Amino acid sequence: MQYPPLSLYIHIPWCVQKCPYCDFNSHGQKSALPEQEYIAHLLDDLAEDAKRVGERQVQTIFFGGGTPSLFSAAGIERILQGVAQRVNLADNAEITLEANPGTVESEKFIAFRAAGVNRISIGVQSFQADKLQGLGRIHDEQQALNAASYAHQAGLNSFNLDLMHGLPEQSVDNALFDLRTAISQQPPHLSWYQLTIEPNTLFASKPPTLPDDDILWEIQQQGHQLLAEAGYQQYEISGYSQPQHQCQHNLNYWRFGDYLGIGCGAHGKITDIGNGQIQRTVKVKHPKGYMNLSQPYLNQLNLVEAADRPFEFLMNRLRLTEACPIEDYGLYTGLELHQFEMQTKLLQAQDKGLLTITPSHWQVTDLGRRYLNSLLEMLV
Repeated sequence: MQYPPLSLYIHIPWCVQKCPYCDFNSHGQKSALPEQEYIAHLLDDLAEDAKRVGERQVQTIFFGGGTPSLFSAAGIERILQGVAQRVNLADNAEITLEANPGTVESEKFIAFRAAGVNRISIGVQSFQADKLQGLGRIHDEQQALNAASYAHQAGLNSFNLDLMHGLPEQSVDNALFDLRTAISQQPPHLSWYQLTIEPNTLFASKPPTLPDDDILWEIQQQGHQLLAEAGYQQYEISGYSQPQHQCQHNLNYWRFGDYLGIGCGAHGKITDIGNGQIQRTVKVKHPKGYMNLSQPYLNQLNLVEAADRPFEFLMNRLRLTEACPIEDYGLYTGLELHQFEMQTKLLQAQDKGLLTITPSHWQVTDLGRRYLNSLLEMLV
């Protein structure tokens, strides 16, 4: 067993308003943001978590939310300076910040870049007014186009456009219009994913009419072809990038890497090779509770039992199109393949054409990607 790469996730929970499909830990902004107070708590939270990783190097940082771009560039810079004081941060660390097109302008992107952010992820979701309104987004199509232009001008290492398909009453042509528009903006990275109805959301209580399975399949097939023709390589179920622009933070998640999670409701995963334990952490969820000095930031600390590690490893790793080195299974789970009948299950998946196995690697087939849930069910 060995330490996997280490990342840091920073959660900023506020947004202008809650979207009806969103099941993330986010809270509509009802008054002035307690930016400075929250930053102080974030850094204290990190100081506690840093004890779990010692001198291990943090290779990526991701500001998620909520809408992190609601914070000032000076606030983001203060956080990054505090991070560098508390953990061993790699000089070339990928540092991503999520942004809503309705909360940014060109000067703010440039200021975020000067603060140390080198990658922006822009939550576009659609370029069509009726779809944006149906999704509860606060921006319009022109603001979405402007945000992509600002990202190009800001001198970032990379940026991502988040785009949804399978929207309420969406046709194939309608979905492909959005995708073509996104491609025309030439983002180095595109996250193109299907809308799903999650529990405890407004859409769950009042479900919209979504496209049927045949339309969804046609959207995915034609969309994948469009992306490939435009030079985007699919490296993950919903991740497409131009060469050398994969999101390193997300890759670390899917490769079963470690990550610290600070901020309201943030999740973390930390490996202790000294005792073979893998710990999962969850922080206090609500901002008021998180910023209450009478209680700790850590709300839950759970061990990943040996029996659960094989499925957790593969559930993440098989999202990727890249081949998985078989040796990573033992290095990052601390288990042998014969334990929990995993070798037998993998061979059964190969027999069904869902997986290919070589002496050194596993790799999901095209059929396996299409029926990924069925593949994972075989490995439980």
